Formats: sequence, C-alpha cells, structure tokens
Amino acid sequence: MKKLLIISGLLFSQLAFAEVAVIVHPSNNNQLDEATVSKIFLGREKSFADGQSVVPLALADAAPASTAFNDAVLKKSSSQLKAYWSKLVFTGKGTPPKEIGSDEEMLKLVATNPSVIGYVDAAKVDASVKVALKF
Repeated sequence: MKKLLIISGLLFSQLAFAEVAVIVHPSNNNQLDEATVSKIFLGREKSFADGQSVVPLALADAAPASTAFNDAVLKKSSSQLKAYWSKLVFTGKGTPPKEIGSDEEMLKLVATNPSVIGYVDAAKVDASVKVALKF
C-alpha cells in the first residue's frame, strides 16, 4: 500500500509540472503574451493583432494540460470557468471555446486552420504547428 501511494505521488507530481504549449498555425506570425492568450480564451479578444479572426479551441476538462492551462493562464478552476461561460452564454455575450478530446486532435485542427489557437501538453508538440507560448 505504501508503494502505491509513493508511485501515485510521483505520477501526480509529473502531471502537475507538465508544461503546456499554446499552439498556432505555422503561418501565424502574431506575437502573443499571456494576457492576450487569456483574453482570447475568455472571449474578450476576437482577432489576432494582425486583424485575422481567432478561433480558440480548448482541451476537454479531463486532460491534464487543460487544468494546467486554466490555472496558469486563465487563473480559474474548471468550475469557475463553467460559471463564467454560463453567465456569458445566458446573457448572449459569448460562446465558450469548442472542446477538443485529445492533444492529437488539437494538433491536427491547429495545423489545418490559420485562425485556430489551442494548447496541448508541450511534450506532444510536433512540426505541424508553431509554439506561441509555453507555461
């Protein structure tokens, strides 16, 4: 039992320190900072600095990268984010980012659409996308 707790603790600590990469299409040359990314994912920014519309995609709540992103960038827990979006949807002032089921699907969607911005576990990034920021 003690071994199991130690192993669980090690696995949790690795997940807790997983690096998250904010990714965009390789042709996207916009400079992004944490504040801008936060505004995009909270529906307060609708376009990149160059005027191109932006479509944020979020990983499903179950993904470790999603929790890390919400905590580090949006400064909200999953339940706080749900409440935030419920209010905006109810008042007609916003629509939450579409949820994507996996890092692999996120990479594919970002690689094929210059308007899309997303995030994945940094260890999953490949040459099909450009890393805009890491957290």
